[in-house]
Amino acid sequence: MKARKTVSHPDGTRFVPGSYGSVLTLSMRRLSRVVAYCLTYEFEDVIAETTGADRVDAGNQELLDLSRRMYRIGRTLTGSPRFARGFAPRPSTVALNRDYDLFLPIVNEPYELFALATIPDWRKRCRKAACFVNEPYIHLLPDYLLEMLHEFDHIFVGSSHVVDQVARIVGRPCSQVVIAADVARFAPLPNMPPRTIDVCNIGRRSDVTHAALIEEARQRRMFYYYDTVAATGFNMKQRTFTVQDAGEHRLMLANMLQRSRYYVANRGRINEPEFTQGRDEISGRFFEGAAAGCVMLGEAPRTEEFRQLFDWPDAVIHFPWDSPDAARFVRELDEDPERLARIRALNVHHSALRHDWVQRLRTVYETLGIAPTEGMLARERRLRLLAAMALEAPMEDAPRARQEPCAAGATSAALQQLDPGARLSIVKAYAAS
Repeated sequence: MKARKTVSHPDGTRFVPGSYGSVLTLSMRRLSRVVAYCLTYEFEDVIAETTGADRVDAGNQELLDLSRRMYRIGRTLTGSPRFARGFAPRPSTVALNRDYDLFLPIVNEPYELFALATIPDWRKRCRKAACFVNEPYIHLLPDYLLEMLHEFDHIFVGSSHVVDQVARIVGRPCSQVVIAADVARFAPLPNMPPRTIDVCNIGRRSDVTHAALIEEARQRRMFYYYDTVAATGFNMKQRTFTVQDAGEHRLMLANMLQRSRYYVANRGRINEPEFTQGRDEISGRFFEGAAAGCVMLGEAPRTEEFRQLFDWPDAVIHFPWDSPDAARFVRELDEDPERLARIRALNVHHSALRHDWVQRLRTVYETLGIAPTEGMLARERRLRLLAAMALEAPMEDAPRARQEPCAAGATSAALQQLDPGARLSIVKAYAAS
């Protein structure tokens, strides 16, 4: 079904119809394209797949930002949210033309909450409403935006440390929903591709560890996959970029991890403890890597919460942030293929049973007293089969023979075996490089 657009703009807010479900979501995917946010858009896609949800994509960033700034001014000057709504120019909106059982907007961080204004009549049209805020930090909680959540039945947040404060500000029940992954997409089963990538190390990284792995790759002893985008952020500790299509990026990441033997996974913002104020955060790396059957190396969060989520043996093998002996560390692990196979099997098995997005959606439904949809139940059945298959399928991936660099004499002898024309072509190509 289509909804009438109240503002005409080429990049305006859009209504994306689903398959006649009773759920409505709100997405920031057209405005916030940072690669890290693809994780939450994946959650939206699983919701659509399992519930047939309709989706509203917020649009016209310039008008939305102007409206938010003017709303904040009006709210600050008068203390009245009602006055502020009238004072601020209206952002690009859509009008809903039917009712829903559930409104479930998903935002990456609290400053995106103003996008709720793009659906002015959501409360009238939705029997129940819950909002998921993935990355709320206690020192970055804007009261004037959080109070927009007071009409929701329940608030879900990705971090446990803000639950009480959000509940106090909003005046509504609040609880944590841990992030997850599309395990059905990331799992390497049933047709396991060969793991041709030795080490995958993307996102934030240690210069020390990276240099050690680069040297191993330079000597052609390893296929080391890493980001080549420049470091970003005011302190140059981030390594991020924007994407054209979130779903395509997650598909590419899943394909890459299914083919990776080792995956470097560290706690969130490990090189910015000042930002997390000393708290250990759980990053999406752990859920992606486990679902793909990678052997994860890194510094895991030192929290009871993480230990409960990843409570099976060797879920993450401790690997210091600065590891100058990274290559030797990997070679030593290669000497125990049975252990590696066991790690892969357990990672996929537990991910399928515990860390797929549909299990997070079930938490939302149970909290609100809503029965799961047939689509949710069907996905859970597929995941249980996947979990059983993980324990039965062979997960070995014998490391490829690591080649030592050819000595100059050996190279010369090999050239002598070629005909003169071929030798000349190789020499010219080498000289040109």
